[in-house]
Amino acid sequence: MRPTLRHWRALLCGALLACLACLSNAQELRIGLSSNPSSVDPHFVNNDAISAVVSHAYETLVALDADARLTPALATSWRAIDDTTWEFKLRDGVKFHDGSPLTAQDVVFSLERPATIVNSPSSFAAYTRAITGKKVVDRLTLQLTTATPAPLLPNDLTRIFIVSRKSAEKATSDDFNQAKVQAGTGPFRLVKFTPGTGVQFARFDGYWGSKPAWSGVTLRALPAESARMSALLSGDVDLVENVQANLVSQFRQNKSLSVFTKVSSRVMFLYTDHRDTSPFVTDKDGKPLDRNPLKDARVRQAISKLIDRGVLAERVLDQLGVPTGNLAASGMFGFNPELKPDAVDVQGARQLLAEAGYPAGFGLTLFGPNDRYVNDKQVAQAIGQMLTRGGIVTKVQVSPMATYVGRASKKELGFGLLGWGVGGGEPSGALRGLLATPDKERGMGATNWSSYSNPQFDALLNEALNTVDDAKREALLRNATALALKKDYAIIPLYHQVSTWAARKGLTMVPRVDEFTQAQQVHAEAEDRK
Repeated sequence: MRPTLRHWRALLCGALLACLACLSNAQELRIGLSSNPSSVDPHFVNNDAISAVVSHAYETLVALDADARLTPALATSWRAIDDTTWEFKLRDGVKFHDGSPLTAQDVVFSLERPATIVNSPSSFAAYTRAITGKKVVDRLTLQLTTATPAPLLPNDLTRIFIVSRKSAEKATSDDFNQAKVQAGTGPFRLVKFTPGTGVQFARFDGYWGSKPAWSGVTLRALPAESARMSALLSGDVDLVENVQANLVSQFRQNKSLSVFTKVSSRVMFLYTDHRDTSPFVTDKDGKPLDRNPLKDARVRQAISKLIDRGVLAERVLDQLGVPTGNLAASGMFGFNPELKPDAVDVQGARQLLAEAGYPAGFGLTLFGPNDRYVNDKQVAQAIGQMLTRGGIVTKVQVSPMATYVGRASKKELGFGLLGWGVGGGEPSGALRGLLATPDKERGMGATNWSSYSNPQFDALLNEALNTVDDAKREALLRNATALALKKDYAIIPLYHQVSTWAARKGLTMVPRVDEFTQAQQVHAEAEDRK
């Protein structure tokens, strides 16, 4: 049961004294995470929550700033020598946590390692598949070749963390998780990872960049909202991510706290099973159906029309959502302004169901996480009610993200709620990961849990991925998005999250569109915030 506002007011009364006491302990920063990381191997699973954690210890060649713009990191510069060759100049003077210097050989090893990881729920290899050749020009210069033009290679490399070949070459994922490997270049080095509890880091004094303000960082896994909020208010942590939605306005008014928000690049959507048969799809009496109604685009469109995105954003999310019909957020490269969110149309939805052969509706189970996204459990329950009112009798099953992803990635579920951070500055990665026909060799469709496949879409996407001209590529991405989302209803976009953080007074942070919570972006202010 969710704590009442009276309960929170009582805690808020004591929060000021607790937070002021924390100011004397400025050497350590304690952060409450809304997720429970399952690994700290930077190449094991392509998951933003885990990437945010390991970004304290590991870095990429090219980084994204707080607004998803490309910026130098371990590479000081990059350029296209010709249509199929990129050259990267590495930063001199960078040391790994094991003391070895960064070289082009470490980069080559790091680009090859993701493809060697077995049993990855979602592989990073999708971001390296385009690379067909690697040439070490000198210690700090590397050339990467591709079979066809790859204008998005620098964007893709924002996802691949660089590790020390010396330390990681013979290391297993368990070695990373047990902190036996010190293979990063980041501002903090891993001290301890305890699954279900959290991660501890210590400042790396040999860091090449600006030294972080904190000698130590503890990331506590607090997926339960009430536990996370209580930890902040009692002074057990200094900062939390994903503030309980109905407390954001109250926290803003509290003088002992500071609240930070940012419209996220993460799009929340429903994946829909396109296979001939689907688990957990039944008639209205609960009996399995011989054919899968979700395979019919009219049924998928009907589902979209039954969902009131305005209610989700305003009420269920407490205004922490922006309804969308796109993958990319407004203002991002590839955003298609013609793709509006479907308006609620119950009558139109029933007509579509009748045309598809389901005038009486059918039964369905909606799956989702209960500890990963803003009010994810409540969102799933609200959608279930909306679909049921429209004739699709919907059961809702939610579980911790770690459990949910394990089943969904094996396509055991069929229909569910998921979020995707549209990273790299454009939606190419989302289109490639979520909607491309699965092709492991080419790194396509790695998270295509819908089993969607349309050769016309694949052709548009492939052309975009090989188009260097930005204007032409953006037009192709918009057309591919329109085909998949408005003609095929391959997946059903719902809204973009508004990300939130709250910290004790005296701390400030840089909120990011990718929702990453990074200790290196948190600072103690010289004076209390007003």
